[in-house]
Amino acid sequence: MIIAIDGPSASGKSTLGRLLARALSLLYIDTGSMYRAVALAVIEAEIDPNDKEAVATLANDLDIDLEGDPDSLKVWLNGRDVTDQIRTESVTEMSSIVSSIPAVRRAMVKRQRALGKRGAVLNGRDIGTVVFPDADFKFFLTANPNERAERRYKEDEATSNSTLAETLADITERDRRDSTRADSPLKAADDAVIVDSTGKSIDEVFREMMERVSHG
Repeated sequence: MIIAIDGPSASGKSTLGRLLARALSLLYIDTGSMYRAVALAVIEAEIDPNDKEAVATLANDLDIDLEGDPDSLKVWLNGRDVTDQIRTESVTEMSSIVSSIPAVRRAMVKRQRALGKRGAVLNGRDIGTVVFPDADFKFFLTANPNERAERRYKEDEATSNSTLAETLADITERDRRDSTRADSPLKAADDAVIVDSTGKSIDEVFREMMERVSHG
């Protein structure tokens, strides 16, 4: 079974993806972590992100793997555990840039499809439209930008110096970049179930999604 969960930043994709994967005993694939691993590699190799060819060449040569249960998913880059390293602000910033490069997206889509052959819940921004257009279930999660900014601000409070206003500005810019890029823009698949989580608890949204899955 393949379940695709798409949506903008801080819409709850990761949390709900993990909950669904655990409930259904499926592999959880956080595609954002894969782009973050590419971003970390770009930073470590001191490659100029504007040199799209060099970034794409690097992305194609990387060995990125995900393993473990949904709540303790480990991200491996060329054989080393980079789970914590990919959560820094500099990597977040860089991942937004490298993920907009078409050749990088193609390289990651290949890996995502290979990993998904085992049956998986995948979250990202183009899973239902590009990576697995024939997924068994497609969800598009959304919430209003202010609520998403508050969630992200609370999540990052301990590790970031950003204010709530700056977090909202970052999310708004990320939304703009994701939805206007030429290659695999962020959008709901025509047959996706739109789930607006504004004002809802994670449990409420999870129950809503599980109901869809269990009723086919």
